[in-house]
Amino acid sequence: MTLKLASAPTPLSTSFARGAGRRTPARPPGAPWPWAWTGALLGLFGALLLYAPAQWLAQAVALTSHDHLQLPDARGTVWQGSARVVLTGGAGSRDAQALPGRITWALQPLNWEHQLSLSSDCCMPSALHLRMTPAWDGAQLELSDTQSIWPAALLSGLGAPWNTLQPEGDLVIAPHQLRLRWYSGQWRAQGGVKITARNMASRLTPLKPIGTYQVDISTADTSSNAIDLKLSTVSGSLLLSGQGQWVGQRLRFQGEASAAPDHEATLNNLLSIIGRRQGARSLLSWG
Repeated sequence: MTLKLASAPTPLSTSFARGAGRRTPARPPGAPWPWAWTGALLGLFGALLLYAPAQWLAQAVALTSHDHLQLPDARGTVWQGSARVVLTGGAGSRDAQALPGRITWALQPLNWEHQLSLSSDCCMPSALHLRMTPAWDGAQLELSDTQSIWPAALLSGLGAPWNTLQPEGDLVIAPHQLRLRWYSGQWRAQGGVKITARNMASRLTPLKPIGTYQVDISTADTSSNAIDLKLSTVSGSLLLSGQGQWVGQRLRFQGEASAAPDHEATLNNLLSIIGRRQGARSLLSWG
């Protein structure tokens, strides 16, 4: 009997047999690099937004205020940080006055709103809150009824006429239901602010203090963007009074200053500088 041995399979036939029943995975239609770059850029933008340095905020404040308000030595981020506060006479001015201590801020998103909290050891017994609400036609700013006390010497940094007067004393700022709305390229205000200048003095007279004064800022007519101002004397030897209106960026004010009967000679120099003399009075006029 003759035996027939089966021939050994060739490598090609073996490979074909092993690969039978297997399906080669389909290659993706395109490389994933565009999506990876997009995700990386979005992540980088989010990181920059989240950790934006406080110096960016300081630069924005200086630009918006035309260098009248500066925040040197800014630390932290745009969302939470601190800085010194300096008032100046603007670009190129040599007048500058720094606030003692630092001011601290925290910006928190609240749904569609943002709340900015400001605090200062020297001037704010409690934090001041500013709520910003965007709208399709602008934005609204709502200020909390938080009282703050600032040194009047800060005004000297703004240049003339404050650098000549060199005021001393305290400025007590008390907002009352103050709301500012940006609408159609204009600011509209509601509510008011009361500013009390306590125990004021000036280098132009040896009499200290010369008095305590009050400035009431209000918006009686909510249909317009006009803001009313009223100046009155609470107590003191220098008597100040007047009223005006702030429309847009223009202030119109008319008032007068005079001295109490027993202090006319002492206040004569000051009266001649702060206004146009008309007998014993000085006429105050702006705008």
